[in-house]
Amino acid sequence: MRTLAYMMTILAVFGLAFWAYRENYATQQVLKETRVLRGEIASAQVRLSVLRAEWAYLNRPDRLRDLAELNFESLGLLPLRPEQFGRVDEVSFPPSGLVIEEGVEVSAYGQETDE
Repeated sequence: MRTLAYMMTILAVFGLAFWAYRENYATQQVLKETRVLRGEIASAQVRLSVLRAEWAYLNRPDRLRDLAELNFESLGLLPLRPEQFGRVDEVSFPPSGLVIEEGVEVSAYGQETDE
């Protein structure tokens, strides 16, 4: 009877050791993937900040004004006048009995979410 108890204990220890070994390597793999993903996120954030800076630089009002003046003849741009804007009472709204049965996709800054 003791021999059976010893054998069961030894088998349980070996089983637990094998399980701990596998879990250790699985955890190390997940940690490695996490480090890689964090590095990719950091580089994407750097790229995004550079793109935002470039966008701000390219959209300076003085630069856009100069470009509009240079390309006035080819673009045919004209200054905006108040008559070009519509009034609220001119907007045709949908009928009040309209029911939306499916979800509506709304995108914000290139990310699509379902509402």
